Amino acid sequence: MRVDAARLRRDLEALGAIGRTAEGGVSRPSWGAADMQARRWLQERIGAAGLESRVDAAGNIFGRWQSGGPVVMVGSHLDSVPNGGMFDGALGVLAGLECVRRIKEEGIRLRHPLELVAFTDEEGAFGGFFGSYAFTGTLRSEEIPNLKDATGLRMVDAMARVGMDAMAAPGAYRDPTEIRAYVELHIEQGPVLETHGVPIGVVDAVVGFRRFGVTFRGRADHAGTTPMTDRRDALLGATDLVQQGRELVLTHGTAASRLTVGVLKVKPGAANIVPAETYLTYELREASAEMLRSLADRSRALIADVASAWGLTVSVETILDIEPVPLADEIKGCIVTAAQELGYKHMRLPAMAGHDAQVVGRVAKAGMIFVPSKDGRSHSPAEFTSDEDVERGANVLLLTLQKLAAG
Repeated sequence: MRVDAARLRRDLEALGAIGRTAEGGVSRPSWGAADMQARRWLQERIGAAGLESRVDAAGNIFGRWQSGGPVVMVGSHLDSVPNGGMFDGALGVLAGLECVRRIKEEGIRLRHPLELVAFTDEEGAFGGFFGSYAFTGTLRSEEIPNLKDATGLRMVDAMARVGMDAMAAPGAYRDPTEIRAYVELHIEQGPVLETHGVPIGVVDAVVGFRRFGVTFRGRADHAGTTPMTDRRDALLGATDLVQQGRELVLTHGTAASRLTVGVLKVKPGAANIVPAETYLTYELREASAEMLRSLADRSRALIADVASAWGLTVSVETILDIEPVPLADEIKGCIVTAAQELGYKHMRLPAMAGHDAQVVGRVAKAGMIFVPSKDGRSHSPAEFTSDEDVERGANVLLLTLQKLAAG
């Protein structure tokens, strides 16, 4: 049994047209008009496949085949980053739908039922992982009123516009004992598989995050009359941290260690005033929990040293603190066996981006399959995975689900 690759391609193209941008990308921020259109489209496809459809209190969409439990789940998310690509998230949902359809069409009876899921707001228009956090019981009610998008729109108001109560979202919790396994097919979003000429990636672990908000404070002075040696320039502290932080990660980290400073804000922000305050985000990623803790501790010490060296004060806020999540050996074994039976080369690698699988993987067995991304591109209109790689990944997913659902 194989997936219907032509049907899967049509589904990808149809969903990719929803939220299409002038640059050829896709913009489907959670709870926006394009996201709602995509949700309705998916529910129609679930119904057309003859699956049992439902939406939970967090807006997660499900399509179930066969009764009983625990379930073998498959899916990802429909929402996108602004002007992103048509494969990120969408491939996992639509390949999952195609796999469940094929098993249903062949009349295969399974020990465990199958359930497709499209999680809400994975990409973070309102913070990220809203649906999978609610599903796993880690969404805290007191945080929901504070969730806002980049325009200041609150999650509670965005959901109210479509007739949903965000404060009821924790009711989406699912008892982990009801979950036999969760499997997610995803584009790699990096260059490793393509570089090695390998069509299937077996994900060992999903990376952990430490994201700090660092604010250096110095003194605003006249840019012309204040000698260079007398300045307490907050921007100099920030730029020094960026350089020394990079060297720290390269020297003391691993090949899976990452540091990114993606936000930099300077006050007062005038050409003729020495910067009095500089804010930056300092994000570490690492697949090893021990190494992530080590880099975070070293970075905190470095931040204090840099502030002292430049005569500045500094404050550090923890924005994200997410541990790496090792994926289930049983599921990894099924993926490897499926790839071997289908005659596809495979390799093991970590997932260096965040995924719903890491949230589900904290409470239940989870696994991920990667397929190549052309030139390693993602989160842009240049994101692309070939039809052949999509088909190979979907067939590995299909066989993996059969193995898991057969018990």
